Amino acid sequence: MIEQRLAAQPTITVPTITLDGDADGIVPATDGKSTAAKFSGERQHRVMPNVGHNLPQEDPKAFATAVWELASKKR
Repeated sequence: MIEQRLAAQPTITVPTITLDGDADGIVPATDGKSTAAKFSGERQHRVMPNVGHNLPQEDPKAFATAVWELASKKR
């Protein structure tokens, strides 16, 4: 059941921070506009300097900071 719902790619309604690494050799960093329509809640997009494809491993502090910001938001 949940797999079918996710397969439909529903709009994401929770606050979100999307991240791109500017040194990603697989997927070039973007301004986030191409996926913005997938989010209806508050959304920020950040490009992480000197980070490649594996953001949590390559810059764990910046990744954790983004997660903490979302977790700390008052709802």
